[in-house]
Amino acid sequence: MIRKILVIGLLCLFTTPAIAAECKATVESTDAMQFKTGALVVPAACKQFAITLKHTGKLPRNVMGHNLVLGRTVDVGAINADGMKAGLANQYVKPGDARVLAASKVIGGGESTTVNIPVGKLKAGESYTYFCSFPGHAALMKGTLSVGK
Repeated sequence: MIRKILVIGLLCLFTTPAIAAECKATVESTDAMQFKTGALVVPAACKQFAITLKHTGKLPRNVMGHNLVLGRTVDVGAINADGMKAGLANQYVKPGDARVLAASKVIGGGESTTVNIPVGKLKAGESYTYFCSFPGHAALMKGTLSVGK
């Protein structure tokens, strides 16, 4: 009987990490203006969700820079237009834009950056889009983000 309890206890000990919510993801970007990940699901159990943006290309940030900006899908067009006006000095994100839920810095080939998203700002059932706001990139470089269970 004690042996069974020990075995069950050990099984629980070793399976607990596998059950825990994965509160991070990596999105790769290329010199061909693409995100290699088109959809992310954020576990509702996460307090923060970290997205690491990795630029797998070789071109510098002023030529083929990429960032990752998150907003409600209905706001993406306006966020992107205002971001382009803000310029590279502002990471192509309008300073203080309340529609932006999270934004990374602009990176070039071989670089990476991480952006943390407070999951409390997200609502289940709401439509969110992450995109690159470097001028001309948002049409191709975008993906969906949703809150899962």
